[in-house]
Amino acid sequence: RMPRIPRMVRTDPGQKTVYHVISRTALDGLPFKDSEKDELVRVIRRFSMVYAVEVLGFSALGNHFHILAEVSPGAMLSDEEVRRRFMLLQTKGSEFPEGQLEAFRERFSSLSWYVKDIKQTFSRYYNRKKKRRGTLWGERFKSVIVEKGETVINCLAYIDLNAVRAGIVKRPEDYRWCSIGHHVQTGNRDDFLSLDFGLVEFGVESAERLQKYRKFLYQAGAVKKRGKAAISAQVLQSEKEKNFEVDRSRRFRSRSRYFTDSGIIGSKSFVLGTYEIFKDRLYGSRERIPRKIKGLDGMYSMKRLREA
Repeated sequence: RMPRIPRMVRTDPGQKTVYHVISRTALDGLPFKDSEKDELVRVIRRFSMVYAVEVLGFSALGNHFHILAEVSPGAMLSDEEVRRRFMLLQTKGSEFPEGQLEAFRERFSSLSWYVKDIKQTFSRYYNRKKKRRGTLWGERFKSVIVEKGETVINCLAYIDLNAVRAGIVKRPEDYRWCSIGHHVQTGNRDDFLSLDFGLVEFGVESAERLQKYRKFLYQAGAVKKRGKAAISAQVLQSEKEKNFEVDRSRRFRSRSRYFTDSGIIGSKSFVLGTYEIFKDRLYGSRERIPRKIKGLDGMYSMKRLREA
């Protein structure tokens, strides 16, 4: 058996580095359904808050996931920042082990630790849900160092077009388990994703980046590739006529998934009142809070809740 090639990881103390991460399951077929993809995205979001990473893009598919993330070196983390991130990782009441300050500084700036926590946490969820044991993921994850600017925008488009190329959706933002879907459908809820889009290096103002990125994304997606689906000429023309802006009607259609995917939807008082009726029969002790639905004034939702 050939020895593993060392992973290429930049260690410049003052240099952030962008990586494209890909990891595939060892299981056959497409084992990750909607609920599993929801949980995988939740896990990615959780550890992206803990680690010194800025997520530019992601996509969770039926048998693999992509993450495009910029990782900050440990030298950029203050002692207080290391302690804060430790508290996000641990349960409430934990005390920070001062003797391990440097070890945690290195961990929170480590791409390998970041992906390891994502994969192991999701594996425990999946195996518990499916009542199975054994490995979930295939070979170790792949990572590619990505140059900022034009290379980032091309890599991000590749990630966001996965569902289109697979014939799952006709428009990339209609797939909610990817970065463009998160931007359009949730208004980038909780500021999970970077607003870079690979356009900062070109001097594009932040307010214009989503529109310019969508223009690039649709034009790239309309290019036909052998054996892959593409964005149709009609859809591309429709977006051109709207100058690739996300108008109110599109935002409403994107938000309309809340009518089928939420557990409770309505005014804040209605959602809270209804939740109180059912919360004793639900898994977990964590209190849930209503989420305001951007684009639907005065309307809140609570995610679908599994009964015990």
